[in-house]
Amino acid sequence: MQNERIHIYMMPGMAANPTIFERIRLPKDQFEIHWLEWMIPETGESLQDYAKRMAAKIEHKDPVLLGVSFGGVLVQEMSKLIKVRKLIVVSSVKSKYELPKRMRITRFLKAYKFIPTQLLSNLDSLKKYAFNDAILKRIELYKTYLMVNDKRYLDWAIKEMVCWDQEQPIPGTIYIHGDQDAVFPYSCGGGAIVIKGGTHVMIIIKSHWFNENLPKLILGQN
Repeated sequence: MQNERIHIYMMPGMAANPTIFERIRLPKDQFEIHWLEWMIPETGESLQDYAKRMAAKIEHKDPVLLGVSFGGVLVQEMSKLIKVRKLIVVSSVKSKYELPKRMRITRFLKAYKFIPTQLLSNLDSLKKYAFNDAILKRIELYKTYLMVNDKRYLDWAIKEMVCWDQEQPIPGTIYIHGDQDAVFPYSCGGGAIVIKGGTHVMIIIKSHWFNENLPKLILGQN
């Protein structure tokens, strides 16, 4: 049908609640948004097998997949399994070569095995280590949008992020990145749409940009 709506599936960042997308509002006569949620990984599950399980949750043909941060890595893996109308990756990386040096060192040394993810499962306990208001505000922001605090998930997610092995960007993918992203500072080159002043959480704080531009990008009107 000519007037059939386009289905957009949105995957949040690592451990995040899909409510990070609550400010994304697109014309309802053209688009229907679906939020995806993180699952607890199975024992020894690879990112590719996890992507297969997540792809099974896609209920519409030729969807748009949009992922943020580690969610952007996941939707890239999902796009290798199903046909998509558009693949949109926000605040993430296009290949393993854009991972920051600290993550590459973590991978080389396998130091991800020793990250105290149990601290992340209790953000209130981190408050006593906050030495200024900015850090306290960041912890409160994380508490607002954190969904998964399971240590098994966090251990798995950190390992799969730093060990992601994609060599080249996926052709035709729309990569959107902020020029002030402190998590992935090397992702603004190589064909990315760069948002001035955009940080790693720009899907929230610059939602107006996405509301204005996503329809044009999806429909190829940019």
